[in-house]
Amino acid sequence: MKVTASSVIRWSGLGAVVGGLVFAGIQPIHPADEVASVTTTTWAIITTAKSVMCLLFLFGITGIYARQVDKAGWLGLAGFLLLTVSWWLQTAFVFAEAFILPMLATADPKFVDGALGISFGRPSEVDLGALPAIYQLGVGITYMLGGLVFGIATFRAGVLPRWPAGLLAVAALLTPLAVLLPHAQQRFAAVPVALALAWLGYALWSERRTSTSEAAPATAGSQLLPATAE
Repeated sequence: MKVTASSVIRWSGLGAVVGGLVFAGIQPIHPADEVASVTTTTWAIITTAKSVMCLLFLFGITGIYARQVDKAGWLGLAGFLLLTVSWWLQTAFVFAEAFILPMLATADPKFVDGALGISFGRPSEVDLGALPAIYQLGVGITYMLGGLVFGIATFRAGVLPRWPAGLLAVAALLTPLAVLLPHAQQRFAAVPVALALAWLGYALWSERRTSTSEAAPATAGSQLLPATAE
């Protein structure tokens, strides 16, 4: 099979779909952010799935931006870069959750407890250095601003459906309000963003398939036309 830029962009859409569904699906079943959770099988499965999800989002967001790069302008570039930084750093934190924290759970439970509380601002009993600031600025702020700016740029570009673009912008803008909820419910604020990215990914993935299926009958029909005499 010949690999082309358009085919890579199309398959990146499927990456966004899978990443979005994983992002939404793990929220109701995610184990509690407690030291006792990190050595369980459920934790290993969920955090490994999250690691894959982050990589799929990086692939998917790149494809979504590439599809509308001519129309999204500087606003689209800014949103793309912000989201890329957010998910790139998130990948590192999730990797640590999956493969590093379980090994430290017994040796240094206070450090593990502090690391688990970074994402929602729980005070730590030990010094975590720059990690909380990196997460809040590098992951949290860029997640919110990136989703807002990228959603607006996608909406304005009009290349992909505007409904999921608008949903992404609004959901990202309202994300900070999740701090008003109990931690167990804060995770559900991620669901609208997840569904918006999955929706945009599906539109991207199905776009090429639809155009191909429409072109095929037209080509076949033209081959059946009788030749005209010159």
